[in-house]
Amino acid sequence: MHLLGPSLLLLANILEYLAFSDSSKWRVEHPHTLYSWEGACVWIPCTYTVYSGRKDELEELIVYRNYKYDEATKSFEGLILYNDTKPWKGPDPLERVQFLGDQRSNCTIHINPVLEEDDGWLGLRMIKKNSKWMERIDLNVSKTPLPLQIQLPPEIQEFREATLTCLLNFSCPGYNIQLQWSLEGDPGGSLKERAITLTSLTTKTISTQSKLTFQPRWTQHGKNLTCQLWDRKAEQMLSKATVLLDVKHVPKLKIEGSPKEVNVTEGESVTMTCQVISSNPEVRNIAWLKDGTRLREQKTSTLTLFSVTKKMSGKYQCEAFNDVGSGQSDAVVLQVYYAPEPSRVEIFSSTAKEGDQVVMTCMSLANPPPTNYTWYHNGVAVPGRTSKIFQIPAVLLSQAGKYSCMAENRLGSSQIGQETELDIQYAPKEVTTVIENPMRIQEGDTVTLSCNYSSSNPGVTQYVWNFQGSQMKQPHEVLIIQKVAWNTRPITCAACNQWCSWAPIVNLDVQYAPKDVRVQQIIPSSEIRSGNRVRLECNFSSSRPRDVRFFWKKNGIFLKEGKELSFDSVSPEDAGNYNCFVNNSIGQTMSEARTLQVLYAPRMLHVAISPKDQVMEGKKAILTCESDANPPVLQYTWFDWKNQNLHHYDQMLRLDPVKIQHSGAYRCEATNQLGRVQSPPSTLTVYYSPETIGRRVAVGVGFCLATLLLAFWGVKLQRSWKRIRSQQGLQESSSGQSFFVRKQKVRRAPLSEEPNSLGCYNPVMEDAVSYAALRFPVGDNDTPRTGGSGSLKQEEFTQKSSSAAIHPPSFRDARTLETEGPSPNTDDTVTYSVLKKCRVGDYENVLPNSPEDEGIHYSELVHLGVGERPQAQEAVEYVTLKH
Repeated sequence: MHLLGPSLLLLANILEYLAFSDSSKWRVEHPHTLYSWEGACVWIPCTYTVYSGRKDELEELIVYRNYKYDEATKSFEGLILYNDTKPWKGPDPLERVQFLGDQRSNCTIHINPVLEEDDGWLGLRMIKKNSKWMERIDLNVSKTPLPLQIQLPPEIQEFREATLTCLLNFSCPGYNIQLQWSLEGDPGGSLKERAITLTSLTTKTISTQSKLTFQPRWTQHGKNLTCQLWDRKAEQMLSKATVLLDVKHVPKLKIEGSPKEVNVTEGESVTMTCQVISSNPEVRNIAWLKDGTRLREQKTSTLTLFSVTKKMSGKYQCEAFNDVGSGQSDAVVLQVYYAPEPSRVEIFSSTAKEGDQVVMTCMSLANPPPTNYTWYHNGVAVPGRTSKIFQIPAVLLSQAGKYSCMAENRLGSSQIGQETELDIQYAPKEVTTVIENPMRIQEGDTVTLSCNYSSSNPGVTQYVWNFQGSQMKQPHEVLIIQKVAWNTRPITCAACNQWCSWAPIVNLDVQYAPKDVRVQQIIPSSEIRSGNRVRLECNFSSSRPRDVRFFWKKNGIFLKEGKELSFDSVSPEDAGNYNCFVNNSIGQTMSEARTLQVLYAPRMLHVAISPKDQVMEGKKAILTCESDANPPVLQYTWFDWKNQNLHHYDQMLRLDPVKIQHSGAYRCEATNQLGRVQSPPSTLTVYYSPETIGRRVAVGVGFCLATLLLAFWGVKLQRSWKRIRSQQGLQESSSGQSFFVRKQKVRRAPLSEEPNSLGCYNPVMEDAVSYAALRFPVGDNDTPRTGGSGSLKQEEFTQKSSSAAIHPPSFRDARTLETEGPSPNTDDTVTYSVLKKCRVGDYENVLPNSPEDEGIHYSELVHLGVGERPQAQEAVEYVTLKH
């Protein structure tokens, strides 16, 4: 039991240690030391991170002041300034210590106001689930406000931009302070506008600083520069810091003269001293300059000039050197007084043009400047000219020559210097244009002109001719015009040196034949109609000389002389081309032809027939309506012999082909804007062609033959009809019958082997088309067949020769002769067939078993009736039917 007690105590201590130790890794960031003073505030920027792999939130935060760790109790002891646990109630503005962070990463603390007893350290105790941490923060709190620190650049030089920093290791939002700069000898406070205040409030640094950037001057060297900490609310200074400016600059110098004016007369002595006003660092050596040029062997602060001359006049400076650079003094002008030197004349332009302004100046070096001048022209003094400038407003030729002058001041007068010549130039004078041709000038002649002048300074170098509206430049004075034009304009020339002078205008007075001759229609002013009064006039634009004569021609034939050509009553025959001629002593000019057009209604109208007025039918006939009209005919109208309008409006009436019906008299009518006229009739005769005559004769003869043939066959048919009626009792048992016909050239007797065969000769059908009509009337005992191939309502022929044709009974043709007889009785079974034979010949019966011959024509007859065959009669001729 005694051993168990200590063991339990050790275990309890271990558990307590584990409970208050950080089993995971904490990382807390904040400024190492914070500075403030009594009554101010402290802002502690703080962040924390826990590397535990868990995202537990902060559960408790305790802020200790000057805490200590008690080894006996294994706990922290000290004054607790702040304690808060979940749930967080947030910062309380009434509390002096405020936690401004969160439960994950921010641990910022604000203490306002801070007390002097807060000086020391703070303990920030943070507790998470199974994790604890204590963070120490040093806090330096003084009784008075913190001192300022002024940070200077390594070196400050004049006119080089420098930046100075006023630093305060303090910053607390809400505490209103300000850093201000002031410079000794700068009562206006111009540095305030150049300063920039920066605040840093991070976990690394806390500061407030003001940066002043300016360009120091040498006058600010050795001055006190102060930075002050101001409390804006209380409007009082809390603390300040001061530094002495060390501005490096080149030496600043000035010259003191003896006498001070440094104005002496030539031959006197002058002493000048170089005084150093300021230099940082110290001056090492001194030099002297005259008009910017360094004087040799003059390295002391005093410069003495003995027995000065006018050449010693000028600007003097001293120059000093130190480690920064060199500085120069302001220039002192040394004036040496002396009498005027020999004078000379300067002319702004030694060459002047007559009439221009001339300005001459008398130049003479003197100190003081001359007060009086005397001018000379060609060695003679010019009265009234006493100023330095001699001005001539408008120079004359008489004022050319040599000029000189003399200057005077209080020390004496100058000698007359070298003369200067004034050269007055002028344009060529008395320029004239001269015509070199001795006689009068005619159009096409060669003309020579010359440009003359009396004098010129400088000499003439070029001539300009104004010819026909354009200018021509040439180096010589002669102008030659080849083939001068009749309308040549007046000519002038100019002789030129630096300036040009123009001669008066010269007119060549060129003689020429009349120009622009033309025929003008005076009456009437518009179109001319037949019967009007017409007056033409011959005009021209110009002629030199003006004395002219007029002549007229029509179509190239001379008419008369005179300016006018009149027609009291113009006719179409007066139409044509008219020209007029105008001549003078130089020559003759003809006008362009003027066409005189006379307007009139159509006339001399007639019909022309081509190729002639008698034409065979089938040919071509062209009728043309010919007329004379101005303006041309607009429309033609054609009429026939019945005075009927043919509704044809062209000039030509074409009949192609011409027919007999076209014979007759034709008239045409022509119309223009002035009237309408009809032509007399012209007769066209159309006669028959040989083909028409032959066809008409053939038709007449054929008609007669047809009439005779119809009569003949009428008799034959009547007989056949009677014979058929007598044989109605005969019946044919066969369903088809056939016969063979062979063409014979001559009629012959029946063959012995065929005693029953009969021949038939048809003399009428020779050399013509022959037809045969066969009928099979049906007897009383015949009945129509039904069914099978034997029932037939139509007679059918099979033609085996190209000369035979089969036509239905309804066919009609103008070239076919038809023979048709009446039927003894009307029966539907009657069928007609027509055999056409193209060649003439005899017909005869042929035996059934006769061999086929090329001359035999075959036909097949199909019997359409039923019944017995009628008995043969002696007066009837038969053919053999086979079936």
